[in-house]
Parts: sequence; C-alpha cells; structure tokens
Amino acid sequence: MQTESIFQVWYARQNKYTHALLLGLAIGILGGLLGLLLAAAGPVIAAGAVIGLLVGLYILTDLSAALYGLIAVMTLLPFGTLPFKVVITPTLLDVAAGAFVLVYLFQWMTGRRDRLHLTPVHLLLLIYILWLLLSFALGLRYAPPTPNKMRQFAETLLSISLTFILVDALRDPQTLRRLILVFILLMGTQAVITVGLYILPDDFAERALVRLARIGYPDGGVIRYIEDNPALRERAIGTWVDPNVLGGVIAISASLVAPQIFARKPVMRWRWLTVALFGIICLALFLTFSRASLLALAAGLLLIGIIRYRQYILVLALGGIILLFLPQTQIYFERFVQAFTGADLATQMRIGEYTDSLRLISRYPVFGVGFTGTPDIDLYTDVASMYLIMANQIGLVGLSIFLLTMLAIFAYGLRAWKKVQANPELDSIHLGIHAALLTLLVNAVADLYYFRLDFQASITMLWLMAGLGLASSRLSLNSKSTVAKSQTVK
Repeated sequence: MQTESIFQVWYARQNKYTHALLLGLAIGILGGLLGLLLAAAGPVIAAGAVIGLLVGLYILTDLSAALYGLIAVMTLLPFGTLPFKVVITPTLLDVAAGAFVLVYLFQWMTGRRDRLHLTPVHLLLLIYILWLLLSFALGLRYAPPTPNKMRQFAETLLSISLTFILVDALRDPQTLRRLILVFILLMGTQAVITVGLYILPDDFAERALVRLARIGYPDGGVIRYIEDNPALRERAIGTWVDPNVLGGVIAISASLVAPQIFARKPVMRWRWLTVALFGIICLALFLTFSRASLLALAAGLLLIGIIRYRQYILVLALGGIILLFLPQTQIYFERFVQAFTGADLATQMRIGEYTDSLRLISRYPVFGVGFTGTPDIDLYTDVASMYLIMANQIGLVGLSIFLLTMLAIFAYGLRAWKKVQANPELDSIHLGIHAALLTLLVNAVADLYYFRLDFQASITMLWLMAGLGLASSRLSLNSKSTVAKSQTVK
C-alpha cells in the first residue's frame, strides 16, 4: 500500500515536470517563431500576424464575428493579400469568406442547425450558378485557365453562395439590425479614411498607401486624377485603389444609410450620428468624381422617395438643382455635360469598348466566350459595363438569368413591403437594402467591377446586398414565426 502511494506521488511529480517541460518548449517555439517573424517582416507585420491569429481563433467560434470580419475586410482592405505565397497568393477576403463559410458548416456538423431556410428566389440563383459553371467549362476551348483565374472564379461562386448562407443565418430582426449597424459603421470608417487621405498632401498620402504594398497593394503611383492627368483634379480612392470602384461602394452605402435618417427605429441610437455619417459618406462620394456612382445614388434616393417619403421628392429635386449651380460642383456639371455629349476621353473610350463588345456578342450570343480568353485576336471581354461584360463572358442567356434573378429579388421585396411597413425594426432597413441594390445595378451600367473576376470585393458587395435583400424580405413575411422561433447567429 505504501509502495503504491510512493509510486503515485512519483508519477504525479513526473507528470507535473512533463507538463512544465512541454509548456516551456511551446513558449520557446512560439517566442522563436515570433522573433524570426520580427526579424524577417518587421514589427508591423509581426504585430498584424499575431493579432490576426488571435482574431482568427475567435472568429472560428462565432458566426457573427466571422460575418463581421468578412464585411470589415471587404470594406477596409478589399485588395489585401496574405504576405506570403502558396502556389497562389490568398487574399484577405478569401480567408475571411472561407472562415465564415467554415464556421457556418461547423454549425451544421455539430447539430446546431437542423433546417435550411431559403426563399423561392434561390432556385434562380442556383440556375445562375450552374450557368456560370457551364460558361466557364465551354470557355476552356479558347484558352486554358491560370491558377489565378481558377481561384477568382471559385471566389465568385463563394460570393454568390453568401445569398444562401445569409438568408439561413439571419433568422431574427435583431441579428439583421446588428449586421446593418456594423456595415454602416465600417463604411463610415472608410469614408473618413477616404476624406482624410484626400486632404493630406499627395506625397504623404502616397507614402501612407504604399505601406500597404506588403499585403498586395500597389507600391507606387496610387494617387489618381481625372483622366489620369495630374494637371486635373485629384480623385479620392481610400483603400479601394480605384476611384470608380470606391465611388460605387460609397454610393451603395449612402443609399443604405439614407432611410435611417427618418427611421422610426434607426439602427443607431443617436440620429445625429446617422446624419453625420451620411454627410461624410456623401462627401467621400463627391471626392471620387465618379459620375456613374453619383447618378446611381440619385436613383437609389429616388426609389426611397417614391416608396416611402414622397413629400421629400420635391426637396430632393430642388437640392439637386441647387447643387448644379454651386461653385464647388461646377466641375461635376461640366463633366456630366462632357459625358452626355461624348466630349471627354473617358466617354470616348467607353463608346469604343461598347462597339467592340456588341461585335463579340453578335459572334457568340448564347454562351459567350467564358472567363479564360477569347477565340479571336480582335476581341476582348473587358468593357466598362457589367451587363456587357456579362454578355461577353456568359452570353445573353446568362445575362437574362441574372436580370431575372435581380427582378425576382425586387418582386419578393415588394411583396414583403406590404407587411414590413408595420414593423419599425425592419421597414427602414428593408427599404435601404433594396435602394442600395438598385444603386449598385444602376452603377453597373457604366462600371464592370461587380462581375470582373479580379475585383472580388465588388462582386462580394453585389451578392451581400442581394442576400440581405432576400433575408429582410423573408424575415418580414415570416415575422410571427420569426418571433416565436428566434434563432440568433451565435
């Protein structure tokens, strides 16, 4: 008995020493790796890697955190990549989207989800995905895919899949309201960054942006000007690299925020903060000098006015007329005149692209030419219009499926609007999301970024708005059952 007791004491001591040894070894290895990272990449990258690892571990335990992380990357560092390469260089958006989908799948595997919540529109979305796959496969006849093309196409499919996951994950109004709040605050942060960089001296702003080169951003020449002519006015870019891309996402966020100003129950407690954010977002949009984005915002605000605030339409029109005659807006007025008369270089280039695009569509009208290359040396797919580049790559059939899907989203939203008006938690959100989606679709007439594979953040924005629109409509149509069977994202 005494021998057995002595053995237990000895074993406990040995076990304690083993644990201490393993703990010390782990600390030593982590310390060595951190020192190596500091020496190789510098303190900024090292700190970012450690913080990113800790945030990543937390995100893997919480679906809301994963979704917020995805939106944060999309809005603040849309073109960021990991500072290393494994065959391909994964983007931060890849990592964030992958983490979100992974956490969502974990919930299914662990039994925390037992029933899929979708809408009738998702059938059209599934058909659209299948058509994309078919167009991609048929396009391989003309050129083999590169690893980057394969990655970007997979990212596009992943972005579209968000419309399925969001509708299933957002099962109660409070979860949707928190998500909209996070999105507004992050886009407000982007607007502040945009205005701040614009105000700073060009040399200082360029040095600040070039620091992002370690995570995949350009290492020079980032400051942009009208028609790329330094003799003309500077254009704001924020951390979105391109002023037209930034203008589009800023206009989308402005349409989302606008109904919150007069909402019965806004997502932000302080209405003055909502007004301030809307003002800084509109200022950032103005500084991009993106004409298409400004017209798209006007379309979004017009929808909001017609649907809910008809008494303000006259005020909105009067404000627009006054803006045309302000000294600060005369350059915008002149550029709109140049655009509609075809007098400026950018418009002339667009007209040439549209002509070439129509020639490609006439040769390959049904399936398009896919995503990897063109069969004829005199053809190219890039054209400054999402709808034309769609017709180029997935054919008129694919474009028709997409337009029918967007129409179905709005029809489903209109059906829900009859019920959502009585719900102060959802009415302004529901209207803002659909106005934002309309803004995006109008902006896409003159910009291609919502479909071109190397602008994944813009593609994600499109399908995020589509998914949120479907989620808000479904919540509105099932408001009673939602209250009774609330299942928040955890």
